[in-house]
This record gives sequence, structure tokens and C-alpha cells, in this order.
Amino acid sequence: MCGIFGITKFNSGSLERAREALNTLEHRGPDQWNDFADEEVYLGHRRLSILDLSENGKQPMFDENQSVFLTVNGEIYNFKDLRNKLEDKYKFISTSDSEVLLHGYREWGIERLLAEIDGMYAFSIYDKKEGILYLARDRVGIKPLYYSNIKGQVAYSSELKAIRHYYGEENLTLDYTALYDFLTYRYIPSPKTMYQDVYKLKPAHYLKVDVKSGEIVNKRYWHLEVEYCNDDISTACDTIRSLVKKSVKEQMVSDVPVGFFLSGGLDSSTVVSAASEIKKEISTFSIGFSDKDHDETVFADIIADRFKTDHHKKILNPDLAQDLTTHLKTWYDEPFADFSCLPTFLVSKYSRDNVTVVLTGDGGDEVFGGYNWYRDFVAISKYRMPFLNKLISVINPYGKNNLLTKVSRRVFPYILNDLELHTRLMDGITKPGKKEYMKAWEIPDDYDDYWFFRKYYRKDLDIYTRLQFLDFHTFLPDDILTKVDRVSMQVSLECRVPLLSKELIEYLFSLKPEVRLYNGELKGAMKEAFKDILPDEILNRGKKGFSIPMSSWKDDVLKSSNNPKEFVLERIFNIHSK
Repeated sequence: MCGIFGITKFNSGSLERAREALNTLEHRGPDQWNDFADEEVYLGHRRLSILDLSENGKQPMFDENQSVFLTVNGEIYNFKDLRNKLEDKYKFISTSDSEVLLHGYREWGIERLLAEIDGMYAFSIYDKKEGILYLARDRVGIKPLYYSNIKGQVAYSSELKAIRHYYGEENLTLDYTALYDFLTYRYIPSPKTMYQDVYKLKPAHYLKVDVKSGEIVNKRYWHLEVEYCNDDISTACDTIRSLVKKSVKEQMVSDVPVGFFLSGGLDSSTVVSAASEIKKEISTFSIGFSDKDHDETVFADIIADRFKTDHHKKILNPDLAQDLTTHLKTWYDEPFADFSCLPTFLVSKYSRDNVTVVLTGDGGDEVFGGYNWYRDFVAISKYRMPFLNKLISVINPYGKNNLLTKVSRRVFPYILNDLELHTRLMDGITKPGKKEYMKAWEIPDDYDDYWFFRKYYRKDLDIYTRLQFLDFHTFLPDDILTKVDRVSMQVSLECRVPLLSKELIEYLFSLKPEVRLYNGELKGAMKEAFKDILPDEILNRGKKGFSIPMSSWKDDVLKSSNNPKEFVLERIFNIHSK
């Protein structure tokens, strides 16, 4: 796990500034740093050593002719199999997974390389002979990659802060449509950032940059296909257990200590159960809450006891949570309002005292079908009242907490269309609640508030698969994975997500809904697959999610702000609607 930064059209007079920008990523790679520059590009790398801790794993990495240069952030899980295909032809000088990317590109080119690898990654490959810079991001969006196109120069980085540092914040222009989108989604949706001309590379995409002309080609290299197979529940359970164990085993490979986040939920418990079959002594880490109604450490304790893990836990209180909110801008660089980042930071910091890598259960809800809002969406849709649609322009569920507002909040969901309802269930603000921002920021009246959801809303799919597909492409990469990456890397901790292996994703989305949601239950197939492995208390408990008790902590954490999104905009980023 590392931090990368680079620039095209590089001027040697900018070397010091480029290195300063690279070093804003020191938290992502505290162990080593190095860079390369010629008359065309600058490539910088900050290293967190995970595989091959020697100097042989140092980057930028290059071939024997110094014609291909590589910097990478992440891990390639199937690197051993790929190395076996390549080592008869190429001389490897390290045992790192990164070198497999280098020689894989030389052998196969960018398209075949991306088809072959599985992992979490964001990398750059500079082909000096061809004059091409490639930037690529993993299929799901586990690892981040930002890039800018300013005056024909392309800069790229693992985090937005390095690009901002290189150009200077005063030389970047706010994109108010992106800030407006933040109110809708709780994050700024890809490919936007809070600045004009600065972008997130979307998951499963790569850029091909001509370093001389500046021409950019942006291409998608993988699509999640939904083509149902005929597997019954028995076959599905066997396959699920096999794929989960295979993924966990691949992702436990490391030359540094590995641990596990354990919330006591079904996803993290499943990962820990699979790991315990592979290794007898594993370390687990949990965070609880001083609010006993919200605390779930009792469930984590059950799993820790069941699988005899070396278990560690800490408690988060509202005073500590409020102190942590002051770091939101440093962590995320742009508005982000998923406050479960606070306990995620704390469990990351606590884990880092003991291990350098953790495996998590993130992604399980999207691929197995586990979010409560799926049922809420279906239930509300059954009683929708389209004849009341004209009320949408006058009803205000975001107003002061009086009787009319309370009635509005109860009625409001039933007069919304699908995308508005999904926004509401995801705690976003629909169009009526953003009028003052629309006016202040000169957002056009015909602006599509729900463009990001609309892009991935597949009406040809059954309703549950449709919502899973939507969350997989939106909420998962831009909220969940962003949240975990930034706070874990802030303390130099690598988080791996075994439930998001390519094989597991593609298989689960190929299961018919009645199999995936076996017995009509959310995560039905997952529960059936692990019913003889996990305790009933875990299988049958309700889903709560890894979030702070905002209802009881609101006054302590948000102070006088009306909601988390306004708090982030106004108190953290000093951006106002007036």
C-alpha cells in the first residue's frame, strides 16, 4: 500500500514542488520514497512495505532497459499465479506483486494485463519508448486515483491533496455543481471532485495519456454483467464457501503482521471464520460505543470467543467523536459526510499498534444483498401516491421541527419517484431541500439532481438486484471504500476486502434473486452457506451498520448544525449558501 504522484510535461524547475506534493502522501507510504523524472514526466512514490521489504521492492520500478516505469498503490492478489506465467521469459529481482505488473505489461500490454489481474490497485505505467502514460484503477474502486488536466498538463495522485498542493488551492476553481451533488449523495460522485478540471478516475477505467500531445483516452476495461446461472441453493452455498475461503487465503499473504476488523456483523464474522480455518492464531479489532443501545461489541465478543482470536476493543464516546470531526478535511480533502468514518479511524489507529494489514467485511452488503433500505424501498413503492406529486413543490420535510414538517416527513417518501426515494433512504437531500443552494450557486433549474443514480439504475433488473447493482457502482466506491481507504491510510494501515474479489462478485450477481435472497431474506444465500459455521446469534441478528449513534450524539458532534452535510460544508470547509 502506497501513495503515488506524477505529472506530464514536467519541467525540472518544478522538482522541489513535485516532491513536496508527493510528501503530502507520506502517511500512505512512511517506509520509503523515491522518484524518477525525465524531460516528459515526473513519477513519485511513497511506500508502505507489505511484500518484499527489501530495496528490491522500491519504486518507481523499471525494466532492465529503463523503457517501462511503474508506480503502484495496492495489492495484486493473484500475483503468484501470474508470476508463474511470466518468469520463464522475464527476470524477476524481487518477490513483490508490483513487479508482476511491470513484466505483465511488457508481455501482454495494458488491456490483457488488466484482464489478468485481480486485486485492489491504482497504478501508473510510463512507456517511455511509446511516449504513453497509463493510469488504471481497480474494478470496484477500492484504491483511489485522482487526475487533473490543466493547461494540457496531466497530474495524478492517490489523494486530492497532492494535486492541490502542486498547483496551489488559490489556482483551482470550485465546482459548485459538485458541492450541490454532495448534498444529494453525502459524497462528491465520480468522476467529479470539488474542483473544476480535477477528476476521480472511475473504477474499472484506465487513461491513456500521450505525454507529448496531451491527448487523453478514458476507457472502461470491465463491466459487471448480470447473467443468471442455474445454480440452486445447495450448489451456491458450496461455491460461496469455496470462493470466500480462497479470497481470504489470497489476501492474508503478507510479509508483515495481518489482523481483522470484527464488528460482530455477518460480513466481518464470515471473513474471520474463513481465516480461522487457514491460520489458528489471528488478531481481531473492534470499536464499541459508550451509548449502550448502539454498542455491538457483545457480538464481536461472541465471534472472538468462538474462533479463539486475540481480540482487542475500544470504546468511542461523543467527546472523542467531536474532536475527530476536525480532521475530516485532512482525511478526505473534499466534503464527505459518512460519520462512520470516525469509529473506522479509531479502529484503524488501534489496529495499527499491532498489525500493518487488516482484512475487513466491506462490500458484503452490496454483493450478498444486505441493506435494510432494499426492503424499505420495496415497501414504500407498494403504497406510492403519484396523484400527490404536485405537492412536491410545496412540501418541506427539511424545515423546522414543527407539526407540518413532521407530517411532511411521513408523507414525503410516498410521493417520490424511484431515484428521489433512493436519495431519501440514503439520507441525501432531494431537490426541495436544496433551493437556497441552487440559487446561491447558480445551479440551472433543469440540472439533473440524480444523474449519478440514474446512470446505474437498471430497470431491466428485478428490484433487489437493481438496488444492489446501483449501490455497487455508487455507494460502495464513493462512500464505503473511500471512507475506509482514507482513514486507514491516514495511520498507514492497509485494509483488504476479501468479499470483493472478482470471482465472488461475478458469481453472486449471477445467482437468481430467489437464490441470493434465499427464503426471502436479505443475505439469504450467505446465511445458508455459513449456518453451520457461525453462531445463531450472528446469523439471526438484525442489521445495524457500523455508524455512530447520531440521534443521541447529534448535539455533541454537530453542535448547532441542522444535518451532517451542512455541518461538513459550513463548519469543516467554510462553504456557505449565503
